[in-house]
Amino acid sequence: MINFKGKKIAVVGFGLEGEASAKYLKEHGADVTVLDKKQGEDYLENLNQYDLVVRSPGVKISTLAQYVQSEKISSQTKLFFDLCPSKIIGVTGTKGKGTTASLIYEMLKKQGIDAYLGGNIGKPPFEFLDKLSPQSVVVLELSSFQLLDLEKGPHIAVMLMTTSEHLDYHKDVEEYINAKRNILRFQEPDDIAILNRDYPATNESDIYTNGRVFYVSTERGVNGEGCYVKDKAVRLYINGEEEKIIDSKEVLLPGRHNLENVCAAVLAARLSGVSKANIVSVLKTFKGLEHRLELVSTVKGVRFFDDSFSTTPETAIAAIQAFKEPEILILGGSSKNSDFSELGQVISKAENIKAIIGIGLEWERIKSKIKNHESRIMVIEGAKDMKTVVAAASKIALPGDVVLLSPACASFDMFKNYKDRGEQFKEEVMRLAEIKD
Repeated sequence: MINFKGKKIAVVGFGLEGEASAKYLKEHGADVTVLDKKQGEDYLENLNQYDLVVRSPGVKISTLAQYVQSEKISSQTKLFFDLCPSKIIGVTGTKGKGTTASLIYEMLKKQGIDAYLGGNIGKPPFEFLDKLSPQSVVVLELSSFQLLDLEKGPHIAVMLMTTSEHLDYHKDVEEYINAKRNILRFQEPDDIAILNRDYPATNESDIYTNGRVFYVSTERGVNGEGCYVKDKAVRLYINGEEEKIIDSKEVLLPGRHNLENVCAAVLAARLSGVSKANIVSVLKTFKGLEHRLELVSTVKGVRFFDDSFSTTPETAIAAIQAFKEPEILILGGSSKNSDFSELGQVISKAENIKAIIGIGLEWERIKSKIKNHESRIMVIEGAKDMKTVVAAASKIALPGDVVLLSPACASFDMFKNYKDRGEQFKEEVMRLAEIKD
């Protein structure tokens, strides 16, 4: 157990996690100072005078290392792994980690296990640390920022689809993927690694763990132990036995990409002692997370989906491919230096896209990658706010169509953040529902 009593500790960054760190450390006797960049340019100048520096996820280690020895730098995630008396299930990946972590948590709760959900989703883990016992299970959604300096592994590490992301924070894709692989690096032989076989960076990560490796796949089977989709059903293969869990059509979450998340959650839950009946019960009722392919409303036979959390081309592709019905897409936003080539190819080949409403600074770049679509796809441009966007979509939508906000971009040119973008979309759709009722 780490003794914080009387220690001079700086908490750098005062978001939700920073606030929880400061509160916990104060309650355990530390002399805590909060440092935030809002305090001015020189807010880190005297960092060396502290016994410990606890960084928030958005604060780069390299920034702090200019002012203080690296051995003094820690984080809430790193400290939590040292202090936690319970088994930890860690979930990471470029996309899907929030949905997967939430599914696992719901399955554990359904089984009657004393479960807690923290990290990027749920509560900062320091908020529930003092409630934990050796019988508890903690599910943590872990970003690359939180994994960067991790030195202990979770009992179950789930590594989902990993492509490229946060290149505004990491110096390159290699650093980003290496940070993700920290979830595996410190595992022991009695630990478990769950890897998505359908993505090269994840599939090739098996060499980084000492744990027992299981795979998930929706495309090519698992070639060993794991969970996969075969004959339109989710199936488990463990200890030489195959077990059908559920027909794909009975899973409430829409989209093939969500079946990847489902397979990972089923595997983690089953290996944690959750019964098939409780797993199935959750899969039939779990609607998904807000702003992640969330069904907002059905208005005159048209379904409106909020996927504002989609800030990369990969997630937009997954959302587009989730439906066979005619689609009206809302695409574009501010830049994350993404490559839209594959997104353009998917749209160009898709036969069910009837219209695209292009918004934001990146729309022109996306449009340049879409070829030979003029005769099939109506393109609407120039909308400056969400009211205009939703009104344009509703004018051309017919019963049976899907209107999909899955922008493939960040939101900062027109909105505060992806949540604000999603909330505005939902407000306008609900207003539409009231008018048309």
